[in-house]
Amino acid sequence: MSEAALSVVETEAAEATRRRLTPRQAAVVGALLAAAADEARQQGYEGLTVRNVARRAGVAPATAYTYFASKDHLLAEVLWRRLEALAPAEVAAGADTAERVTAELRVLGLFVADDPVVATACTTALLGRGAEVRALRERFGTALHARLRAALGDDADDAVLRGLDLAYSGAMLWAGMGHIHFEDVPETLATTARLLVGATP
Repeated sequence: MSEAALSVVETEAAEATRRRLTPRQAAVVGALLAAAADEARQQGYEGLTVRNVARRAGVAPATAYTYFASKDHLLAEVLWRRLEALAPAEVAAGADTAERVTAELRVLGLFVADDPVVATACTTALLGRGAEVRALRERFGTALHARLRAALGDDADDAVLRGLDLAYSGAMLWAGMGHIHFEDVPETLATTARLLVGATP
């Protein structure tokens, strides 16, 4: 089996493990995710361990590993759930394409700006290895792509959409690496969006 085919199989297997949770299980997962964010604020990515997150959440390490295969899986889930809970951008009726796109990018750019240490840890984790992390990375990318396509409208230009996808991913990566501040991401993206949308034929 080729490496690409193996990656697909592993991703599908990881998705198959995302089973429905009972209320008690959901509470445990919620406690672990909250504890992971708190631990990341205090220890950063390098200092965080699943064992310490479990201790902070008040559960056994074995319980934590029942739901999360690694610290990258845990932190990537923190980031995914924050994106999943993010409301669409609010725009005025009759807003043009540039206004819709820049508004959406500001929302996407700011959703972790108030928690930069956690954002850096989660961004690093999202680039990690493992089928579970790859599945979340694909889920994150698909959701981002859908939001940007909706902002562009029915006549979205595929080249512009790809450019916006890359601009967002690159800006978040740069912020995660410390090259720019997370709070500067929205305006950086807005400037890029205006250039890309303005270049639409």
